[in-house]
This record gives sequence, C-alpha cells and structure tokens, in this order.
Amino acid sequence: QVQIVESGGGLVQPGGSLRLSCTASGFTLDGYAIGWFRQAPGKERERVSCISSHDGSTYYADSVKGRFTISRDNAKNMVYLRMNSLKPEDTAVYYCAAERLALQCKNYRAYEFGSWGQGTQVTVSS
Repeated sequence: QVQIVESGGGLVQPGGSLRLSCTASGFTLDGYAIGWFRQAPGKERERVSCISSHDGSTYYADSVKGRFTISRDNAKNMVYLRMNSLKPEDTAVYYCAAERLALQCKNYRAYEFGSWGQGTQVTVSS
C-alpha cells in the first residue's frame, strides 16, 4: 500500500524552529518531486516549497523564502522541511505530496501532485 507520512509538527513559540519530515511506504521518493503545502483554517491550500527529482531544484513561496529550507535524503527515503524564524501566520496543517514531474517542480500546482499525506499540524503561538 502506497502511503505518505508527515511528522514533526507541533506547538512552537514565534521565532522558534521545527523540522518536518516526509517519508513513504510502498514506494521510494527517489524519482519523485516532493512538495510541501499548507492550509490554514478558512484559507486555500498554499504551496510552500518543493524539490525536484531530476535536478534537485527548489522552490519557495515568497512568504517563507529565507526562513524555510527543503532537502531530501534518498538513502533514507526522507524529505525534510526545516522551518526557522516561525511566525504566527505559519500556523497551518502542513502536507507532503509526491509526483513524477517532467519539469522543475516550481512549474506545478497542488492539483498536479497525486500522492498526499494526512498532514501534520504546526501551531506558532506564544
């Protein structure tokens, strides 16, 4: 059974850091572009970051650029999202998604990713 699982969410104070992890069972993430998306209550799902499979190129939303870093460890079948200098507006459910994409991942939107995890809650609050 193919499954994507996120972990690492939690409650953190403003200015703090978290590292989200994404792994898969039933298939290897190597060869897949991986995207991190988030959805806050009452808001649309937002593309946060992604990393391509063929050239390792990355994308960051303007709202997280300079604070978040995406990376992958194919040997461990893991993709990470390091989040620093967290702000209350970063509060959301964060989702990991995977897809085989022909172009750099920055060219694709959420609906073009076919495999999704259940999400992990990130709450930034004092």
